[in-house]
Amino acid sequence: MSRKVRPFIISILLIVLFLPIESAHAQGDLMVMPKRLVFDSNQRSQEINLANTGKDTAIYAISFINYRMTETGSFEQIETPDEGQRFATDFLRYFPRRVTLAPNEAQTIRVQLTRTGNLEKGEYRSHIYFRAVQEQKALGEDNKDASEGISIQIKTVFGISIPVIIRHGESSLEVNLSDVKLELDEEEPKLSMVIKRSGNMSVYGDLMVEHISEQGKLTRIGFVKGISVYTPNSKRQFTMKLSNPEAVDLNVGKLKITYTSDADQDLSVAVIEL
Repeated sequence: MSRKVRPFIISILLIVLFLPIESAHAQGDLMVMPKRLVFDSNQRSQEINLANTGKDTAIYAISFINYRMTETGSFEQIETPDEGQRFATDFLRYFPRRVTLAPNEAQTIRVQLTRTGNLEKGEYRSHIYFRAVQEQKALGEDNKDASEGISIQIKTVFGISIPVIIRHGESSLEVNLSDVKLELDEEEPKLSMVIKRSGNMSVYGDLMVEHISEQGKLTRIGFVKGISVYTPNSKRQFTMKLSNPEAVDLNVGKLKITYTSDADQDLSVAVIEL
């Protein structure tokens, strides 16, 4: 006689942390604006706008999470700050801590500074994390007529986080682009570089690459938004693909790389001969 196997469900939760780089970030059906919060000495409270762009009602739990940034730009969750790093969580409060959004509904999250009398000079950073909450169902509810065996149901839990930065005292920053190298060996030309940061504040901005022909003509051949180097890191290795390289001759002329802040201020410019 064959042995009957009771059907059941294995739910696999895939948590996706999306560290966005656009002015409005979206992951799943959640849109978050702005892309970061920065508190200086003149600000005590700021707002984050959430919007549900999906067709179903969604629930989001809100919490803080802390990361270190690696030299390649990836993020690793940590519980204890690295040397020279300060978390912002002890000096922030936010409300509400959980939201339910109907389709096309929006809500504001208020983030406030607190206990600022305990702040030492420098920069503090944590990330506020919005995690979709799955509605709980009884085990096997969706599989009442399942045949003998194991039924597997895969659910994706979407999450999105944005940095919240506190700056206390005088801020300083210097940025340099170094070790710029053009790679032509592969089918798609790439440009690699090292973004060096010094001072007591993080930096974020956009990278633009222009080709300067021997006749002095400028042609944009690359642009990437939202490239950051967070404290305490002093450098970040970055590689980007070039767009429309066929429009120029990458064997002659020059390449001009410009790193620009959100306020359209040139933070660093590098020019290399081809």
